[in-house]
Amino acid sequence: MGDRAQLRQLIGSLLLAAVIVAIAIAVVTAKLGPTSAAELDAREDRLKERIELREERLEQQEEAREERLEQGGRGGG
Repeated sequence: MGDRAQLRQLIGSLLLAAVIVAIAIAVVTAKLGPTSAAELDAREDRLKERIELREERLEQQEEAREERLEQGGRGGG
């Protein structure tokens, strides 16, 4: 009878441990969100792309400004 009691206690302890782990995972996921490494990489790639586009636009604006200055200097001289 002692063996059955120990087996029952072991199974109960394992089930309780599984419940605790499940609760811990649920709490951490709720706080941090279900963001995977792939999602983080995709977010970083989008951010880099936005930065590159912004830099290209600024460069184009600067070139256009320089052209206007050059054309203004030629026409006025």
